[in-house]
This record gives sequence, structure tokens and C-alpha cells, in this order.
Amino acid sequence: MSGGRLTQQDRQQIALGLADGLAYAEIARRLDRPTSTITREVMRNGGPTGYRADLAHRATERRAHRRKQALPRERRALAPAPGRDEDAVREYEEAFTTLMMQQGLPKMMARVLTCLFVADAGSLTASEIVQHLQISPASVSKAIAFLEQQGLIRRTRDDRRRERYFVDDEVWYHSSVASARGTAQLAETARQGVVVLGRGSPAAIRLENIARFSDFMSEAILRAAEQVREVLHTQPPASPDEPEPTSGQGSRGG
Repeated sequence: MSGGRLTQQDRQQIALGLADGLAYAEIARRLDRPTSTITREVMRNGGPTGYRADLAHRATERRAHRRKQALPRERRALAPAPGRDEDAVREYEEAFTTLMMQQGLPKMMARVLTCLFVADAGSLTASEIVQHLQISPASVSKAIAFLEQQGLIRRTRDDRRRERYFVDDEVWYHSSVASARGTAQLAETARQGVVVLGRGSPAAIRLENIARFSDFMSEAILRAAEQVREVLHTQPPASPDEPEPTSGQGSRGG
């Protein structure tokens, strides 16, 4: 598989592939590139409907020029680990960020969330996020506020009274609960429209169907979230060869 930066010819092939309705994986195969490279290239340059090869190439050159002209401040690794390939880590962060963007998160929010996911420390201060991502404190503050509202991150204070942000083992549970509540609110609002528009009218029937669907989805999401939460918090039975925990080793409860 070829490496190195995408050329202008590569970008023209990407544009042609998108115009032909090809999947990212197929475009990547034809260019002998990782699918993540193509996905990231398209998402950061207008998306599948707005991608233009010449504009993408000029944008990449501008970004490279800005990096050269920037102050000699290095992107600080979150927690360098012995034997860890930091270039591979950065590549993975970009791929994960792209995935989060495809799931609907705005780019800056996706970058901050990914930063927290891959932090071995388990939590980061706003200053640490700024230093790692090389973004402004205002951008971090805005992203944190959005992610908290979505139930994706939590905050605490350390012994120095600094606010720290983290994602715990229940991040997806809390996010699912927030999503279910939003869906339930959609159902309630749709039913209000049934009364306003007159029960039995075409619009009211449409809104009633939206409400019924949303009710079902909200209940299903909550039920599934509780079931998964229970499974994840249940200690698996010890294997016959595994020693029983001693009195000093507490077991995780469900």
C-alpha cells in the first residue's frame, strides 16, 4: 500500500470516484491507499457532495504553509508510552475523529472527544487539550459545553482545584439516555401538533405516526441501555484455574 501525501492527481481521482458514486473503500483500493486516508481527505474538504480536487489541494498547501510559519511549538503527546508509535497514534486519532464526524459530531467536538478517549490518564484539563490539539481555549470551552450537553463527557476537580474532563465506562449509557429523552420530547411535541392541526387531518396523522415511532424508539433505547449496562457491570465467573479472590481483593458488583 502506497504512502506519502496525496498528490493533485490523487485528488482528481478521488473527485471522479465520488462523482461516480464509489464508496470510500473502492476509491482507496484504486489509489492503493488506506480507506481512512480517503475518508479523512473528503470529510475535511467539503464532504462527499462538496469535494473539489483543486480546492482540496490548495487547502492542503495552505495548511502546510501555516504549519511551517507557526511558532515552533510542538504538539504535545498526551502520555508518551514506551514502545508506542506516536505517528501511529496521531493517525489513529485522525481516523477516530473522522468516524465521530460521520456519526454527526461537529469537527472540533469530535477532536476533543477523541482526545479524551485516547488519554491514558483518564482525564485532561482544558490546558492539556489545548496543548495537545493546538487549538484555542475558546474552541475547547465551546466543545466541552457541547459534549457535556450531549452526555458524552463529565467534569470533576483535582486536588489543585483545576477542572478536569473525562469519559468514563458509562459514557455511552449516559449518551443513550440523553438521546432517548430527546426522542421522547420529539414524541410529545408531535402529539401537541396533532391537537393544533386537528385530529384526523393528513398532517395530524403524519405527526401521530412520528409520535408513535418516537415513543417506541425512546423506550427501546432506554431498555437496551439498561440491559447493556447490567451486562458490562457484571463480573464474569472465574475460570476453574483462576484463584478465588482473597479478602483484600474486592470484586466488582453489578
